[in-house]
Amino acid sequence: MYTGYRLTASTGIHKGDREYQQDQVILLNHSRVNGCILAVLADGMGGRSGGRKASDQVMMTAKQLFERYSPETDDAATTLMQLVTEAHTVIKLTAISSEEEPHSTVAAFLINPGGDCHWAHAGDSRIHHFHGTKLIKRTLDHSYVQALVNRGEITEDQASVHPQSNILLGCLGTENDPPIDVHFIPKLRAGDALMACSDGVWHYFNTAEIGSVLSSLSAREATEFLIEKARARGRGCGDNLSLVVVKFDRSNV
Repeated sequence: MYTGYRLTASTGIHKGDREYQQDQVILLNHSRVNGCILAVLADGMGGRSGGRKASDQVMMTAKQLFERYSPETDDAATTLMQLVTEAHTVIKLTAISSEEEPHSTVAAFLINPGGDCHWAHAGDSRIHHFHGTKLIKRTLDHSYVQALVNRGEITEDQASVHPQSNILLGCLGTENDPPIDVHFIPKLRAGDALMACSDGVWHYFNTAEIGSVLSSLSAREATEFLIEKARARGRGCGDNLSLVVVKFDRSNV
């Protein structure tokens, strides 16, 4: 398990300058298999209780599926896609039983004992994979401005300050099925770091800044620093903030 490196992890959450918290984040260790972990982040939307209900349903679904997950026989990508689709269905049922419109993003990654990693996301909560300070890959948002970037109509820098940056083209709980993008990392290495975060965090940083923070600080220090800096840059108008950082450092053993 994790030959040549050790895994450290931390989560962080803050309500920012909102009156209430609709983000949720969890980091789960498998109850039966050592070295198997699941990180899940959800950014709820739909009013004070609606958004929280939606993100709660994502967390509940994740816990139930991970408890049944067996790394030896089950496919991680299938499990993550099942997490998205089942949470989506439950959130839609919640909307039917109330007068609210609960929706949520989801960003989740699952690491198996052998060091391979799968991730899945829907919406604009992001997952980043760094090696040292270098970005290896990140998710692309299911949003209006990301579609503009994809078509070459605006740049990434312009997207970060676009007035319609909060418009999503897909998430959980909507009438249409959510888009689900998946990714596979065959083998995590010493020096790698994974970070999932809501837009309340990534909105305030460029890739170079995130890479520098993740490479130079411990997982816990990184989560604390990024929340503190995002809060300062939000200048009293910041959204809910949530993130999870997992680092793979060289083993001293």
